[in-house]
Amino acid sequence: MTDTKVPSRVFAPAREDAESAQGVISTPQTEHPAYRLAFQDMDFLLREDLRPIRFQLELLKPSLLMDEAKIASLFVIYGSARIPEPAKAQALLDLATDDRSRKIAERLIEKSKYYDVARELAGLASCFPQDENGDRHFVVTSGGGPSIMEAANRGAVEKGCETIGLNIVLPHEQAPNEYVTPSLSFQFHYFALRKMHFLLRARAVAVFPGGFGTFDESFELLTLIQTGKIAPIPVLFYGKDFWQRVVNFDALCEEGVISPRDLDLFHFCETAEEGWEIVQDFYKDKDGQ
Repeated sequence: MTDTKVPSRVFAPAREDAESAQGVISTPQTEHPAYRLAFQDMDFLLREDLRPIRFQLELLKPSLLMDEAKIASLFVIYGSARIPEPAKAQALLDLATDDRSRKIAERLIEKSKYYDVARELAGLASCFPQDENGDRHFVVTSGGGPSIMEAANRGAVEKGCETIGLNIVLPHEQAPNEYVTPSLSFQFHYFALRKMHFLLRARAVAVFPGGFGTFDESFELLTLIQTGKIAPIPVLFYGKDFWQRVVNFDALCEEGVISPRDLDLFHFCETAEEGWEIVQDFYKDKDGQ
């Protein structure tokens, strides 16, 4: 019996079934949409009552591909899609046509320094070594778009590392930036599932100045930590002057809607080295417990 081999499977792979279904004889029955294989029937998959299945698929696909790429943890970088790269910042001012647009352009130009900070921070995180199992940690992940997101992916690529982009379908098409690793470039329909993938493997998050999207992502993260839904991780807010101008954190404490200890859930940072040191210290302390 030593030469006996038990087959690994007896059912044909789904791909084979799908291919064989293409050659079915044409009859009124086989031409009707009801006859299509369910997983090949886009009209069926896009039905309103199939939304729970689409949720599941959107959760599952990136997870499986990240598992196959041996990605164990992420360093997530949030930030505006409007802050320019320093080398291109002057163009904003050149396009300004009135005092209001000039002031806005000047403020965006002031924040352009964070493009380079995000780029440098991503480079530092990307150099973290693989563990003994070959799993990769602190893989740099952004929303896959321009500006701060581009800077994050760019910083990883400049260190010779792969980097993730989690894009979202928007009314105005936004292609992934050129630095996202193609095999790790994911597109989402549901914001909720995209945000889950940002945080399921996140072991550190850096938040750069941004608008509604950045607020949505970062304050949901703070809420999850505050309520104990996830364990604390390092959360870095870059640009103390910006964040204290647009959010009055002290007033939230004074009004009693958050606790003073909730302000310890995050750190204000200005440089890449400062932020990376906070992350390293956080996990060194964990190792010592």
